Amino acid sequence: MKYDCLIIDDELDIAKTSAEYFEMFGIKTAYVTEYEEGLRFFDTNEVSLLILDINLNERSGFEFCKTIRSKSDIPILFISARDSEGDVLTGLNIGGDDYIVKPFTLNILLAKAKAMLKRYQTYRSKEEKTDSPLPPHIKIDYNYRQVSVNGEVVKFKNQEFRLLTYLIRNCNRVISKEELFEKVWEDAYVSDVTLNVHIRRIREKIEPDPKNPEYIKTIWGVGYVFEVKV
Repeated sequence: MKYDCLIIDDELDIAKTSAEYFEMFGIKTAYVTEYEEGLRFFDTNEVSLLILDINLNERSGFEFCKTIRSKSDIPILFISARDSEGDVLTGLNIGGDDYIVKPFTLNILLAKAKAMLKRYQTYRSKEEKTDSPLPPHIKIDYNYRQVSVNGEVVKFKNQEFRLLTYLIRNCNRVISKEELFEKVWEDAYVSDVTLNVHIRRIREKIEPDPKNPEYIKTIWGVGYVFEVKV
């Protein structure tokens, strides 16, 4: 069966209430409260968005994320009462797309879910091609949504691909963080930490020396620019 969203949270009231609220707005949503139950759900259903708590009784949402990410590129939104930067970075670095701290309002959670589902639907359709110049060691196949670096295909998550191609389409122009949130994430509630982690991941995949980027430059206090010599 196909679902827009699966919520995995060991707090039954939160999981059930959130799912019912999503259903009111036309988002087909299921919920489970156990780690193994979540794995079984994925084995028998198709899901477009996962909302995942970090604490799942004796198990870890981080571990669950890594398991799902090994076989699926669906967007994953972490929800947790743990608000340390270390937890946020861990969630993003292991494959999460965003992170929201409890307590949160249902309308904020709904807005994030809608934005992530919209991005995923865009990701599954063809990306608009671009004639923007590229560094010679980078090739992009927009039909297959593949990035090759030095002749080798490098795996990009859907949001990384969107961010990279947006920067490339606007190469040699400084792009503000606000513009990236609006045009790439389509979500006003994205944090700077989320953007910074995605930029770092892309640099690690395309830059000869990620610590001294040659292409994706930080413009402090403003945003980023993808520099290419024309």
